[in-house]
Amino acid sequence: MAEEKKVATTAPAKPVTAVKKDDVKPGFFARIGKWFREMKSELKKVIWPTPKTFGKNTLVALGMMFASAIVMWAFDEVGQLFVKALLTLSGN
Repeated sequence: MAEEKKVATTAPAKPVTAVKKDDVKPGFFARIGKWFREMKSELKKVIWPTPKTFGKNTLVALGMMFASAIVMWAFDEVGQLFVKALLTLSGN
């Protein structure tokens, strides 16, 4: 019998990304400045709605709030009638 030689394949070692003692955390105001710069660059990527789209979206949101208020009012009225009926039946 012929023995097959197994070739050991090892993955290349990952580079170590340990923090050096020379690396110092930036100061408070430097981090705030970096945050504002990153925020500004992200806001440039946003696709802002047109005034027409903004108006339509606003009307849809107001319509949904109005419809939700009507539904909640209806449930409140039905619940109120139910409680009054129970109190009337109990004799109070």
